[in-house]
Amino acid sequence: MEIFTHNAGAYLPVGDARIFYEAIGDAGRPVLLLLHGGFGNMEDFNSLLPLFIDRYYVIGIDSRGQGKSTLGKEKLSYQRIQLDVEAVLQSLDIDSFSILGFSDGGIVAYRLGSFSSMTIERIITIGSRWNINDALLTKALFLKITADSWKERFPNMYSDYQRLNPEPDFELLTRSMIDLWLDAGPSGYPNENVERINCPTLVVRGEKDHLLTAKSVMDLSKRIKNSTLFSIPFAGHVAHQGQREVFDIVVGQFLQK
Repeated sequence: MEIFTHNAGAYLPVGDARIFYEAIGDAGRPVLLLLHGGFGNMEDFNSLLPLFIDRYYVIGIDSRGQGKSTLGKEKLSYQRIQLDVEAVLQSLDIDSFSILGFSDGGIVAYRLGSFSSMTIERIITIGSRWNINDALLTKALFLKITADSWKERFPNMYSDYQRLNPEPDFELLTRSMIDLWLDAGPSGYPNENVERINCPTLVVRGEKDHLLTAKSVMDLSKRIKNSTLFSIPFAGHVAHQGQREVFDIVVGQFLQK
């Protein structure tokens, strides 16, 4: 089975940054875009690929500053990542696609669904905030994060970053990520603009997710007309790993609708 390796992809220059992407499967199939979470990279989705590769042309993108993509000098924001994603897809002559986004990747998916002129067939998000109020609830937690504390708590993520990134600066990335999470301006969360999303949307939340409240996703599911809320029992923020069999069944059914 093909997986993301960071060896078969390519770079797209976007401003003073270089955005890395990689594609798997038959280019004649419908496109599924995979967007990873904060401090992660496309390889985080390798365990999920068996769900998708028989029916989709799967594209993974390393978000700006993460994985193999460089940070550049622009402010890191969800809007900036959204524009990077659009630039990659436009360079590949893709204007219709579905998205699966985890955490930060799902927030970018909400922005794409809210603001992009491209055709989005379906959206799946996992553990993804959609408004600044969610972020403010965990502001104290975010402000305690340092490069050293993250490195100590998530050593594998740090080692992957050091292995992959051509211009590693973990201190700068950490500061940039905290600013990203707490961005209260128009370049941040889509907020009430999620009501513009008109494609089928599956909102996945782990029952024990400490970064996203049940109340928030209930509100979100009311705002997105064609949405389904899927709460995974006993699972935390990384809900697709916490209850994998249940996740696979529901996502498979959603994609076949």
